[in-house]
Amino acid sequence: MSPISYRDVELMLADRGVNADLTTVFRWIHAYAPEIDKRIRLDLQPSNGSWRVDETYVKVNSPVKKPSVSRAGPARC
Repeated sequence: MSPISYRDVELMLADRGVNADLTTVFRWIHAYAPEIDKRIRLDLQPSNGSWRVDETYVKVNSPVKKPSVSRAGPARC
């Protein structure tokens, strides 16, 4: 996911018929972002920041091949 610029937001608003200057978009973001962040944080689930991929299947040409996967620790079910 790439970051979005203020100019991109200005162009998206213009596509929807909202005439907003780059400075206006900047001010809106700085005014409303903290409130939006507070409301979204209430719904986010905490995580420990760790995730694993145990097995991966890769289709090369037509047969399906299972590559060997090294794991950092024992598999968890």
